[in-house]
Amino acid sequence: MTKTFLLLLFCSLIKSSVSNNILPRGSSLSVDDDDDIITSSDNTFTCGFYGFQTNAYWFAIWFTNSKNRTVVWTANPNRPVNGRGSKVTFQRNGVMVLTDVDGMVLWETNITSTDANSAVLLNTGNLVLQNQKGQILWQSFDYPTDTLLPFQTLTKSKRLISASRKGSFQSGYFSLNYDSNNVLTLSYDGPEISSVYWPSRDPNFDVWKYGRSSFNSSRIAVLNDMGVFISSDRLQFNASDMGFGIKRRITIDYDGNLRIYSLNDPTGLWLVTWKAIAQPCNVHGICGRNGICVHEEKPECSCPPRYEWSDPTDLSQGCKPTFNTTCVNSTSFGFVELSHTDYYGFDLNFSRNISLEACRDICLGDCQCDAYMYKLNGEGNCYAKSALFNGYSHLNVEGTIYLKVPIGMETPLSASSVLTSSIAICTNASVVTIGPPSMYESSDTKVKWVYPYSIALAVGMVEALLILLGWWVFYGNNAFVTNLEDGYRLISSQFRGFTYQELMKATQNFKVEIGRGGSGAVYKGILEDQRVVAVKRLGDVTEGGEFWAEVNTIGHINHMNLVRMWGFCSEKRHRLVVYEYVQNLSLDKRLFSSSFLQWEQRFKVAIGIAKGLAYLHHECLEWVIHCDVKPENILLDAAFEPKIADFGLAKLSERGGQNEEFTRIRGTKGYMAPEWAHNLPITAKVDVYSYGVVVLEMVKGIRLPNVIVQGGEEEESALMRFVRLTKRKILKGKELWIEEIIDPRLGGLFSRKQAAKLVEIGIACVEEDRNKRPTMDSVVQVLIDCESELCYEQ
Repeated sequence: MTKTFLLLLFCSLIKSSVSNNILPRGSSLSVDDDDDIITSSDNTFTCGFYGFQTNAYWFAIWFTNSKNRTVVWTANPNRPVNGRGSKVTFQRNGVMVLTDVDGMVLWETNITSTDANSAVLLNTGNLVLQNQKGQILWQSFDYPTDTLLPFQTLTKSKRLISASRKGSFQSGYFSLNYDSNNVLTLSYDGPEISSVYWPSRDPNFDVWKYGRSSFNSSRIAVLNDMGVFISSDRLQFNASDMGFGIKRRITIDYDGNLRIYSLNDPTGLWLVTWKAIAQPCNVHGICGRNGICVHEEKPECSCPPRYEWSDPTDLSQGCKPTFNTTCVNSTSFGFVELSHTDYYGFDLNFSRNISLEACRDICLGDCQCDAYMYKLNGEGNCYAKSALFNGYSHLNVEGTIYLKVPIGMETPLSASSVLTSSIAICTNASVVTIGPPSMYESSDTKVKWVYPYSIALAVGMVEALLILLGWWVFYGNNAFVTNLEDGYRLISSQFRGFTYQELMKATQNFKVEIGRGGSGAVYKGILEDQRVVAVKRLGDVTEGGEFWAEVNTIGHINHMNLVRMWGFCSEKRHRLVVYEYVQNLSLDKRLFSSSFLQWEQRFKVAIGIAKGLAYLHHECLEWVIHCDVKPENILLDAAFEPKIADFGLAKLSERGGQNEEFTRIRGTKGYMAPEWAHNLPITAKVDVYSYGVVVLEMVKGIRLPNVIVQGGEEEESALMRFVRLTKRKILKGKELWIEEIIDPRLGGLFSRKQAAKLVEIGIACVEEDRNKRPTMDSVVQVLIDCESELCYEQ
């Protein structure tokens, strides 16, 4: 009797789950009943009424198991309905209609009747109306809002439109769509201006330079279930966790950036696994008219001096002047100077080879001129501005903007003091947050290592259960007497646990040593599947449980400029990690020897290292501070593409090791940031400092050791002396200063612009004040711009 009851109950549950994804013709969903929903058969997606604000509801589709119900589609983004009496009805004429409490129709699928007999929510998240033959007569995939799901195509007739602000469904001003040249672009279309900002901020950008093609008429793009996005204009990118079995979405966020998100099923949280724009300030319109986006560790919107917020609760509305802008005569106005700041576009006048005074007179003589930008650049370029949009401030911005203000308000101020005085901190709920949080921020408390241990523990427990189940199914009871880490290979074919005996066999009892560093010796090995690997034996490391959590995190980090970790061994006192083998030696052996790199290779290496660090700092699933960036930890593959090694090992190593080359905490002498010695909180800026030392060494071709040299009564390091003397040469305007410091072995075969830019970046990176150092994503952007010797241009 009991078995029969359970069987009937089980069958009824199956029947309920199957039918719950279908809404028959003549049925309706009411906002008053929380159980009035449609769920996909695999329970991934739910469709129904979603309430966000008081008495405001949307007919929407969302991920069932995501935290806070991540909405992927709304029928009525700009017209919410009442929380009582509103409903969606699948009428008998085959049309689905959304009505408000008063019966007003706010949305419908078709104007004319159809023979649709059911509404079905598919496992892809697509809500479809279909007839008895299963033919789709209408689908939500044809009307995207701000999100694109896997297998949902983006065509010439569709576009993704951002929400107006965080937590809102109302349409904003940013969109992703194909332009008239068949190129997929991100653009800002506000009430006052419209401009494209991706793939380039330049409206006259060269399509081919960005790997795109305008010679296509299909105009179609799709994200597949592997996490790879492919477009007909030759654009292709992929999620960093590329592979099957992961729920993903592409969303154009309210800040104008396009991102791939991957769902962590155990926590219900979303992880950013790709983004279109590394530097949020490159998004147009983000801070509104007259506003300035400040490129810092945490990008923020600011008003320039003599301006105030138009709407303090919505900084995207920009800033308004605190003075009368009516033009009377040129003698009524002066200028406020803001260095390293510019407003992109809206050039009223452009003049070459003129003086600062002549540029000033051009703006004073034109009532339409709100400001002028002046760049010395060896010749003197003047840009008179008719409007102030797309403002941004960053140390890499060459030139100075001069804002027109009435006489008496032009008190000279530095850009830093001016902008700081009006910056709105982005953690405040009443202002615009630009991009995700930054790991460059420090804390007055102890160092905040960035690995999320609580999440790792939860994931680990779930994985442990799956491993036990897998071993029981495949091997029976004998599975429980074997090493638990080995079971991991049933779940992942790339990252796994190794036994100590396996690694002894692979390395022939650790016979061939190929390197040695502060964290341990490295040996060459060959696995049973014939993969050549590098096996590192670690010295003093953390305990087994914490070690497992750490390497599990590191093992899932994947970037072309990072050495891939294939697995690990945690067996009794043995702690080893297994890496891919990189055959072209380390950077120090290719830089400080007779087999030195040529200039093109060096610049390629500089970009690659920057990209790898930017990924660790900004984009990877769990942010990582390397803490020991140096030439020895930069490996080169067959194409001389750099790969950063030993990232993530800083947290594994115990403090106070035996190696005298390392400090009490972490780091190699000569590449350590000052905050190590000053016992300051450690942020990603320590990696920026080390990167600066490395690029300066690549330019000069020799070591810049951190030894103390005598300089009169003062003492300074050889590195700081080199920086001081180089700055002096630059300030004096010496034309051949770069030739005096470049590696003489190059024989003059190098790009002067690229070398000068590398020196400029290196000097900025080794600033003693870490707040003055750039972020790695901004370094990447500058180097990419300079790769074709364009460097920075308006």
